[in-house]
Amino acid sequence: MAISYETVKRVTAQLYESSLKKIPEDTKAALTRAEATDGNETARSTLRLMLRSADAAERQQFFVCSDAGIPTYSIRIGTRVQFDGDVKRAIVDGFAELVRTIDPPLLTHVTNPLTLERGYQGKDMPITTFDLIDGADYVEITCSPKALGSGRWSALEIFSFPSLEVIERYVMKVVLQAGSQHCPPVVIGVGIGGTFDYCAKLAKEAVLRPFGVAAEDPIAAAMEQRLLKAVNATGFGPMGTGGDSTALAVHVNHAAGHGFTPVAVEFNCWINRRTRARIHDSGRVEYYE
Repeated sequence: MAISYETVKRVTAQLYESSLKKIPEDTKAALTRAEATDGNETARSTLRLMLRSADAAERQQFFVCSDAGIPTYSIRIGTRVQFDGDVKRAIVDGFAELVRTIDPPLLTHVTNPLTLERGYQGKDMPITTFDLIDGADYVEITCSPKALGSGRWSALEIFSFPSLEVIERYVMKVVLQAGSQHCPPVVIGVGIGGTFDYCAKLAKEAVLRPFGVAAEDPIAAAMEQRLLKAVNATGFGPMGTGGDSTALAVHVNHAAGHGFTPVAVEFNCWINRRTRARIHDSGRVEYYE
């Protein structure tokens, strides 16, 4: 069989809507753990309020946050997959149909960077990136809408042969500049190495990594723990109310590169928007996050 235009259109629209109305289960569990362990009573109270808000949004099918962001998809295509129809057109058409039908309605966050005009359509919208999975007979789609909290404070800088200390100092500089404006507790993704564009991709993929999965490289895994401890020592806390829960996790990805070493820092706000599905070549759809 082949994966149809209609299936891609339906699944990508569903992933976007679900990401707005429900936080991932592992995120809910991480927030619950933070509420139980944070040493600041105001922080604990804020975390309880956030959890109740997320629960109410899921039960009533409202948005967890009114800032729906812009539609962003990471798509990994198995090399054994066949398509029956245009993939990018299906994603564009799925978002357009969702705009017409979703309840409550979306705000106009898609912005022309040259004119600042806002609407629901725009050049390269929805944003899509593609990669390959050798030997797989499915397409894996991740939807992670980027809103002000999760997109505004990302940063990248290029260093020459930096030490681990230099890299970690830069990450903390970005964290301190963001303060609590990214709606903590956040997930922080750090990309190290590769090229300018690939490093940003590494950071984005790190943000989307499930909780409890450490970097495979022991040096990167140790960096994750040091950075998480340092970030939570800043005391910004949930929504800037103070406390020990500024970040739920720090995830580090790295790639080999030249002597110039990009370092990218990416955030995902407390909602941690992240929905995923696999569309198998047989037509079966598997929603798993």
